Amino acid sequence: MLKFIRERYLDLLASIYIYNEHRGYTAIDRVLEAIVARSPDDTALIEAVEQHRADERKHYVMFRRWFELRGTMPLSVDRTCGHIDRFVEIMFAKRIDELDTQMVIDSDTSFEKLCRVISLTEKRGFKQVEILLDHPLVRNDKVLVKIFKIIHADEPSHWAPYDAWLQQNGKREPKWWEYAIDRFIHSELLFLKLPLLFVNPWLKRRADWPDASDPAEAGASSFDLSVPAE
Repeated sequence: MLKFIRERYLDLLASIYIYNEHRGYTAIDRVLEAIVARSPDDTALIEAVEQHRADERKHYVMFRRWFELRGTMPLSVDRTCGHIDRFVEIMFAKRIDELDTQMVIDSDTSFEKLCRVISLTEKRGFKQVEILLDHPLVRNDKVLVKIFKIIHADEPSHWAPYDAWLQQNGKREPKWWEYAIDRFIHSELLFLKLPLLFVNPWLKRRADWPDASDPAEAGASSFDLSVPAE
């Protein structure tokens, strides 16, 4: 029974992460489009966000490799398990895929709001990885621990460019209610959605990888996740 619980938990955890990492780098593509249109000469910001995008893609590939090593596909979770999805839906009253990129380009207010959403999401992710690295069910999986250690090292640079843009342009920091939304989304996933998915016997596995529709990158799953033998 303990083995089943552990395997089910890790399976679900990695499925949620692979969804979020894929959603992360595909959403950043639209953020980059907006930044290049708004500030084509701000090479420092563009390069920092490009690195963020590259890291999100790398993290996705690591989780894909974790599943490949297990010989299975991720469980089929959707946007309801996506932190950035839920944050954007609440803050902009529309889904990420419905967000008007031109509006973000034209509106300083919309771009400012998006920067705060991304920054808070990345900081939440960093805190969660720290918790998971100390989680007894995670610690027994050396490959997963390696993945989370890499994410933990990468994460601080991810919110930095958005915070820097807000500061350099005299924009405000997040207010208490934005922090409250962040906590609500995290709690909703942790205490409601995750337990319901855990006990759902009808939860199916994906038939394809999330990046199957990414023409330039589909199938790229090479990543060394070997760990030293004890």
